[in-house]
Amino acid sequence: MIRARENTLGAWAFLIGIILAVLIGIASAFSSFVTDPFLYGILAVLGLIVGYFVSEKDVRTFLIATVSVVLVSFAGVQGQILNAAMLGVGFNKLFGAILGSLLILFIPATVVVALKTVFAISKS
Repeated sequence: MIRARENTLGAWAFLIGIILAVLIGIASAFSSFVTDPFLYGILAVLGLIVGYFVSEKDVRTFLIATVSVVLVSFAGVQGQILNAAMLGVGFNKLFGAILGSLLILFIPATVVVALKTVFAISKS
């Protein structure tokens, strides 16, 4: 069976983005320096790439999943979920930083896919 290579760039961008978001979150939670805005810019660009390469057949699943991740991440960053779980202060800061980095990756991807979907609907 030959695998389709149409979405290879999007898949790699997604994988690199997730790993980078977690690493940036860990670095910003446990260090005293402010994380370089350039790294956040890379995350946002990776999000745009991921959103651009989502195929039409996967749009519905992608939007449901990413909107869920964005909502939960935002609530986690605001402390509502983490405080409710009564985690320690160190975990709260760590998870908040990781969720904030994930937001920077997922929001551009979600916006791109949503806009592509709106344009596709308006054409038909």
